[in-house]
Amino acid sequence: CRVIAKDQDKVSLYTARSNLVAVISNGTAVLGLGDIGPYAAKPVMEGKGVLFKKFADIDVFDIEVAEKDPDKLVDVICALEPTFGGINLEDVKAPECFVVERALQERLNIPIFHDDQHGTAIISAAALKNAVKIQNKVFETLKVVSLGAGAAAVACMELWIRLGVQRDNIIMADSKGVIVADRPGGLDEFKSRFARPAGEKSMSLTDALAGADVFIGLAAGNLVTGEMVKGMADRPIIMALANPDPEIPYEEARQAR
Repeated sequence: CRVIAKDQDKVSLYTARSNLVAVISNGTAVLGLGDIGPYAAKPVMEGKGVLFKKFADIDVFDIEVAEKDPDKLVDVICALEPTFGGINLEDVKAPECFVVERALQERLNIPIFHDDQHGTAIISAAALKNAVKIQNKVFETLKVVSLGAGAAAVACMELWIRLGVQRDNIIMADSKGVIVADRPGGLDEFKSRFARPAGEKSMSLTDALAGADVFIGLAAGNLVTGEMVKGMADRPIIMALANPDPEIPYEEARQAR
């Protein structure tokens, strides 16, 4: 204790802090279930702790915070810095999650990771690289439809663009339909990056999927039908990722294409 009091960095030498991660959620975007609260988020956070321990031998405290205000949530998390070697944000809804992550990165001296954004983007990008090769397609000409416009969707599309997907070839839709530039009520800075021309506001999901090479679902279960999938391009790539129920069941997608 005396040594650490004189030199704070010694905490990593004499304690288990560097191998301890906080998995933190306020329960506002749990899987595909939405804002079900911090108590209902706890099973998912405990599960994430099991994954950390099983696959990387990293210790975890899961912390469910009853706070929706992003500024207050940041203050709560910042106050925990002495305990942890890293922060894994989980299931915090957009756009607040972007604000929280950015603020934490500015204020804390430990790694900050938002799994809904970066974990999904990393694994989907790896899958897309394989699928493009197997299906004999080219990143630069892919027509992509993203059903979902939250943290995961925005992060996935930004990383896919870095792989070569053209921003103009992405159609992003949320619960209100295709995201267009003149949407009533406006768009946050993150959705606005993917806004289509105003004239496309009447486009349905079926229309969007017509001729699409890739569908990625980051929304909710059973929103896509086999008929919609039949309208996609040759050798379509389908990633229906909503939890716990995918946008289209695997069997139905396989039957359609």
